Amino acid sequence: MYNVRLIETLSLIMIVTSMAAVESQNLKRATTAYCIQALLICGLILTFAVGNPALYAWAAVALVTKAVITPWLLLHYIGKTGEKEVRAIIGFGPSVLLVSAVLIASYGLTHRYVHFLAPTVQATEGAFRTNLAVSMTVFALGLYAILSRRDAIKTVIGLCLLENAIHLSLVSLAPELRETALVGIATEVVITVAMLLYVIAGIREQIGTTDTFEMSELHW
Repeated sequence: MYNVRLIETLSLIMIVTSMAAVESQNLKRATTAYCIQALLICGLILTFAVGNPALYAWAAVALVTKAVITPWLLLHYIGKTGEKEVRAIIGFGPSVLLVSAVLIASYGLTHRYVHFLAPTVQATEGAFRTNLAVSMTVFALGLYAILSRRDAIKTVIGLCLLENAIHLSLVSLAPELRETALVGIATEVVITVAMLLYVIAGIREQIGTTDTFEMSELHW
């Protein structure tokens, strides 16, 4: 029923966009990588909608929130704070090596032991198995971005990667349930992103930087 090859291709490209979003030191390029990933997740939801028409509504909402509003918000605030990312905790070279290790470990372990994480017949087969491995990998890379980056906007991008990973696992675990679309729509974090970016812009006006290490100077 599903186009397995298309699903696996779109899913695996999400790993590439995650790495680009995490490692790009230019925040506009990182945002572009996230936007491409948002289009990929919309494409995946549409592909699964063949078996569940309710997913068309989620795909439409995801297109507007993930691929239009969130990138626009990011670019809008990047225009105020500057394109260059605040120097990360880990240098570019070591970070690429560490990200590669995280990628290989997350994907390999999840793909091999998916039956422990999702003990269903469907989850251990074909594209579903690949998607769950990819979602765990994207989640790990998003978490890595949050923990290893000092730039507050890059931290927000990491949060967006976490959301995409969760939504990929959701649509892969229960693509035929009508409730999947409702849960997916309800858990879009565009409002959270907007609030975070607003606060970040306000903090930058006060202390002149988006460096989270410098934000420790804030006090009542």
